[in-house]
Amino acid sequence: MVTEQQKSAANESTSTIGRDQGALICYFRGEFVPLAQANVSIMTHAFLYGTAVFEGIRAYWNAEHEQLYVLKAREHIERIRNSAKVLFMDEGLPSVDEWVSLIVELARRNGFREDAYIRPSVYKSTEAIGVRLHALAHEFYIVATPFGAYIDTDTGIRCMTSSWRRTADVAIPARGKIVGAYVNSALAKTEAMLDGYDEAIVLSWDGHVSEGSAENLFMVRDGVIVTPAVSDEILEGIIRIATDMGMQVVERAIDRTELYIADEIFLCGTGAQVSPVVELDHRRIGAGAPGPVTTRIKDRYFEAVRGNVPEYAHWVVPVYTR
Repeated sequence: MVTEQQKSAANESTSTIGRDQGALICYFRGEFVPLAQANVSIMTHAFLYGTAVFEGIRAYWNAEHEQLYVLKAREHIERIRNSAKVLFMDEGLPSVDEWVSLIVELARRNGFREDAYIRPSVYKSTEAIGVRLHALAHEFYIVATPFGAYIDTDTGIRCMTSSWRRTADVAIPARGKIVGAYVNSALAKTEAMLDGYDEAIVLSWDGHVSEGSAENLFMVRDGVIVTPAVSDEILEGIIRIATDMGMQVVERAIDRTELYIADEIFLCGTGAQVSPVVELDHRRIGAGAPGPVTTRIKDRYFEAVRGNVPEYAHWVVPVYTR
């Protein structure tokens, strides 16, 4: 039975998405148009079968600088182009530079003076019934909306190990952000939230730790940061801050019970940002509060994404000219 508290938590997690949609501008079929005018038929192949790929890109408002910074735009576009290639949709797409320019222009036209989320997508646009990937047209679009926290980044979150396993690369490619594959994430996330948790930890088919429902996972043991290898069905991500701060990061398989005895666990991703895990499967992680390694990384991260760390200036693209 779903409690009112659980309903409230579910509503809160999506309440920052799509506010004031009537005033938003998107990029659709080669033009900047009001979001309300960007529509596709319900017969569109991507709608019928989930044959689309996407990226989620954050943009951070810095009131002191009077500037909006788009985080790692190039890296996200390089990844969506790889995802599109997996689904036979790499032909005719903009170059990385062209796509970044469109993203910056879209953010500028929306006039965001708050944190925002930008979602480029490539989708099978043919209106057709039939399960296949070949001989179908594709298009791309970009939407943007104000966006706050996806999950808590301050006090820490409670997690459970999901009964759902991560989609294997031999079934649906895990390293691609494929729209249809996110049913797997949705099953895990909803299971966790309806059971009273904040987030799910998902295992691979062979029982190793893979990731959160939509985040990379990091474990700290004896001062070493450990994260699952790319062979454990993860969406490939990156964390440079830890190594830049002189911390050792190791990629290897992680057993479920290793997490129970970890000193710290945190989830990391563009949407999730950096979120400490303070409890897993009713077991307290470390001291049951955000640990020192997680806190150092999180604090540095939030300074970097808002354009306050000169050595990470190449991470962000300013939107507003001066």
